[in-house]
Amino acid sequence: MDPRGSTPAQIAAWLARNAVDCLPAGGLERKLAEAERDGRPLRVKLGIDPTAPDIHLGFTVVLGKLREFQDLGHTVVLIIGDYTARVGDPSGRSATRPVLAPEQIEANAATFQQQALKVLDPERLEVRRNGEWLDMAADDLFRLMRTATVAQLLERDDFARRMAANAPISLLELLYPLLQGYDSVAVEADVELGGTDQKFNLLLGRDVQTAYGRPEQVILTMPILPGIDGERKMSKSFGNYIGVTEPPEEIYGKTLRLPDAALGTWYELLAGEPLPADASPRDAKRALARMLVARFHDADAAAAAEAAFDRVHREHRPPEDVPDAPLAANGDGVVHLPALLARTFGVSTSEARRLLRQGGVKLDGRPLPAAPLDRPVAELDGAILQLGKRRFARLRAG
Repeated sequence: MDPRGSTPAQIAAWLARNAVDCLPAGGLERKLAEAERDGRPLRVKLGIDPTAPDIHLGFTVVLGKLREFQDLGHTVVLIIGDYTARVGDPSGRSATRPVLAPEQIEANAATFQQQALKVLDPERLEVRRNGEWLDMAADDLFRLMRTATVAQLLERDDFARRMAANAPISLLELLYPLLQGYDSVAVEADVELGGTDQKFNLLLGRDVQTAYGRPEQVILTMPILPGIDGERKMSKSFGNYIGVTEPPEEIYGKTLRLPDAALGTWYELLAGEPLPADASPRDAKRALARMLVARFHDADAAAAAEAAFDRVHREHRPPEDVPDAPLAANGDGVVHLPALLARTFGVSTSEARRLLRQGGVKLDGRPLPAAPLDRPVAELDGAILQLGKRRFARLRAG
């Protein structure tokens, strides 16, 4: 469906089609009707704390929804939380977040903003930093703190669980939802988006707006994308993520590791369409992998990534472009394999020995036995060393 030219009710239904929450009921339709009547775009807010430098596919679920608003002519207000990052969002946390240095926050913010443009249209984007308004006088902070009670803040699941477990909750963490809510006041947000774990914060933003005499925002919460393990949410801390700036071969190969059971969710949230009914899981994953590589790189990169994957995993040949790795021998012209693997692939020597025992190391396509661990240079020179399924190096003496 192309929603342009449709009624506010139809557009609201289309925008909310894959959201978990769109609150209050009928609110988005009313906002769209008011914007059409007044001849102005809606201001659609997303707040991001730059606690990590890179965007993964989980972030793009919300960014993709923002792009839909942009394509309808509305303005996205991307708030880089340079101040709220100093507090740390308690959403989904069982402990207080570590404090980041201002220099790290600034570096992360610059990278995040650049990567967000892989999805968002810069022509309909307003980027703000909440340090513009949260560096406030004490009187202004006291006024903000009066807009909510401690009991109200402790209702949120994260805090309730920590209270029950006698885990510490800092006063700064209690303040965090109010600071995020004040962001909505400062940028005059009509709509705010976030993941389902942000629902409490987004709703509290409506209360803060009311306290400051501003119209309340509509909130949309988007589903949380499962990681490539198909179970937990995509997160760098879980190691189950795909970064939008990763090389094409990594995006392609990681996508094919997705369990079949998670395919439908990935299609809905990343492709914006249902899982093809007539495609096998293997073919559906390959099509999704091509789409993702083309989105964040280009079509040629997608074709090359697929060809490289097939060369290694279906034809059992090494990649065409294998980096060289030097061979360092002792005085007898012998190379110690654990040290070679550690130097070439960055694993520990104990991990290298374990992988050799498990048959996870190959030389020119044949598994290397666990013993002997010392091999002559002449046996290794010019051969392709393989660790796991996707890491290769051509060994060179001298």
